[in-house]
Amino acid sequence: MTTFHDFKVRTIDGTDISLGDFAGKVLLVVNVASRCGLTPQYKALEELHRRYAGRGFSVVGFPSNDFGAQEPGTDSEIKAFCSTSYDVTFPLLSKVHVNGDGETPVYAFMKGAATAPKGPGDITWNFEKFLVGKDGRVLARFAPPTSPVDEEITSAVERAL
Repeated sequence: MTTFHDFKVRTIDGTDISLGDFAGKVLLVVNVASRCGLTPQYKALEELHRRYAGRGFSVVGFPSNDFGAQEPGTDSEIKAFCSTSYDVTFPLLSKVHVNGDGETPVYAFMKGAATAPKGPGDITWNFEKFLVGKDGRVLARFAPPTSPVDEEITSAVERAL
């Protein structure tokens, strides 16, 4: 059975890694963008990351320019923006496509999972969130407007931990 951990990706710094490096951790995987109305969610994502990091949790951000060209920067520009504007410490990966031609395989995998409260299908906008369990299975999917610190997400994280 394929899991999140079976994929390889590139970090925002250009290093190829295996997502298997996250085995044993609970993750909130989010497609992020710097020029979106939802961009202030970076603050809540970082808050969530710091709240649970000591318990084996991490937020993982995949920048994407797929929606309204709201992530036009290079990887180094995105990293600088996240660091200076939101003091982001969670892992950021290289910019990817999350839908359509050229979509990254890990997103094709996550989008196919039968999840709640939002079911399978294409990503609808920036800041869509997937909860991935310690074993690499996709446990839940949350719509873009759902705040990362909303009780719906924090309770799901608590259960997964």
